[in-house]
Amino acid sequence: MKKAITSVVLIISLFASAGLTSAQVQIPNPLGGVNSFRDLLLKIAGGVGALIASLGTIMIIVAGILYLTSAGSPERMGKAKTALIYAIAGIAIGLAATAIVEVIKSVIGAG
Repeated sequence: MKKAITSVVLIISLFASAGLTSAQVQIPNPLGGVNSFRDLLLKIAGGVGALIASLGTIMIIVAGILYLTSAGSPERMGKAKTALIYAIAGIAIGLAATAIVEVIKSVIGAG
């Protein structure tokens, strides 16, 4: 019983004396200059947009290879054209990602 009381008193005294220390610790911002949720959202949109645009570029190359290897087959040529259209749409969306976020913010009234 005496050991439990001593432990409780020791813990309380440690917590009470924690406020008396004068050392202040500065924790750097791990997000690299992002100070608001708006800035974080724009940074994420820019990164995702760049990723989508680069994948779209790769898909244009894949669609070109599909078209070249179709050997005149209308079905395979149609698949290549569809892949090319989707790749171009992906690049357009990827490049406009930040603008899309801004439009959505203005529509919902977020500052």
